Formats: sequence, structure tokens, C-alpha cells
Amino acid sequence: MGLTPFLAGWLLVSAMMTALWFVQRARRDAGVVDVGWAAGLGILALVHAAFADIWEPRRWVVAGLACAWSFRLAGYLYVNRIAGHRGEDGRYQALRAQWGRRQQPYLFAFFQAQGVIDVLLSLPFWLALRNPEPRFGVLEIAGIALWAVSVGGESLADRQLARFRADPANRGRTCRDGLWRWSRHPNYFFEWLHWWSWVLVAWAAPLGWTALSAPLLMGWFLWKVTGIPATEARALVTRGDDYRDYQRTTSPFVPWFRKRPPRAGRD
Repeated sequence: MGLTPFLAGWLLVSAMMTALWFVQRARRDAGVVDVGWAAGLGILALVHAAFADIWEPRRWVVAGLACAWSFRLAGYLYVNRIAGHRGEDGRYQALRAQWGRRQQPYLFAFFQAQGVIDVLLSLPFWLALRNPEPRFGVLEIAGIALWAVSVGGESLADRQLARFRADPANRGRTCRDGLWRWSRHPNYFFEWLHWWSWVLVAWAAPLGWTALSAPLLMGWFLWKVTGIPATEARALVTRGDDYRDYQRTTSPFVPWFRKRPPRAGRD
């Protein structure tokens, strides 16, 4: 298999990101990069599967799981962030303001960087497809079960948030429905958990332990880069004290019991 699937996949994803960069120029909405990022991983899984010479059921299961997660997320992001042109996400508005006249070349580099991240994150798919065993192992089965739990949790969190935002009476308020009562970012938590499922699926393959790079990289992005910091900074601007109260009482990531708000008059 070698590096050919990675090179072929990167060329496809790079071409897609270039096309999406032109779309954002026309629409003035860089949020399309999120749709492309999610869809790109499904595309890469299909490329890896096409080059793999392995037990056929494993090829279909690995490609099917990766594509089901990828295209569900891409569809959700398109419907809830792009369709109807509801306005550019605050994160990208801030980047445009920061980059000023240089925004278009910088955005082009940013779009291409998302494609490179896709290629790096596709490593567990490639590893899983290198397993020579003509049967599913215990770790693979455990990984598939964890995949179902994590993708189900992420889908549920997305639906609960979309339903909350669809009600005009909730404008300016923070969602505390369902999973959002126990975590400020349950969608991010289950997204991160999803990548751990691929560690289990890929572990028995040669060099399978290197699949650990995917949840570690995703965790770093969620905690330090484009996930929690940017989302919470924007929430504080748009929801103010309501979100500060949410921060004081609700776990930032792992769903957990709520803290009691401090009593009035106490330090």
C-alpha cells in the first residue's frame, strides 16, 4: 500500500479545498471549510479502502464506519451552518478582521491546512486496513461498539442543539437541554471519543499503536486551538452572564454532574 493512498487522497482533498475556497469568496462565508474537513475524511477512507488488499469484510466495515461518521457530520454542518446563508461563523469573522486585506491568501492557506490535517487524521483508517487477519478481533469489535456509542452521542448532542437554536425564544440563551446539561461541549467530547474507537479498531494491525496520534491531535485542537477556546470566547460575547453562569455550573468537556451555583452573598 505504501504512501500512494495518502498522496492520492491528499490531491483529491486539496482540490476539494481549493474549490471550497472559491465558494467562500463568492459567498463570503468561510464556514464551508468545516463541511469540507468532515467530508474529506470520508473521501480519504474510500481512497485507503480502494488501495487495500485485505479480507473483504474488513474493507467494507472500515470504509463504512468512516464514511457514516464523516458524511453525517458534513451533512449536519452544511444544513446548520451553510444552507440558507445564515451568516458566517464568528470564528471566521474574527479571522477576516485580523487578517484584513491579506484574508484571501491566508484563508487559502487555512483551507489547504485543513486538508493536510485530514490526511494526518486518516492514519487510523489506513492502519486498520493493513490488518492481515481474515476475521475480526476482540479489539476491533470493541472499537466498533465504541464507535456506535460515540457517533450516537455526537448525533444526539447535535440534534439537541439544533432543536434548541431553532426556537426563536431561545435567542441569546445557552442550551442546557439533554446532554448539554451535563457538558458544555458534549459534541466535542463524543467527537474525541470517536477517535479512540479507531485506536481499538487499528491496534492489531502492524504499527497499530500509532493510531494514538489521532485522538491526541484531535484533543489538542479541541482544547487548545479551534474548539473550546474559540467557541467559548464567542459565547461570552453573545450570551454574556448567562454563559458565565453555565461555565460555573457545567463540566467543560466530559459529561458530569452539575456544580451548585454559589449562594448570593458568599465569596
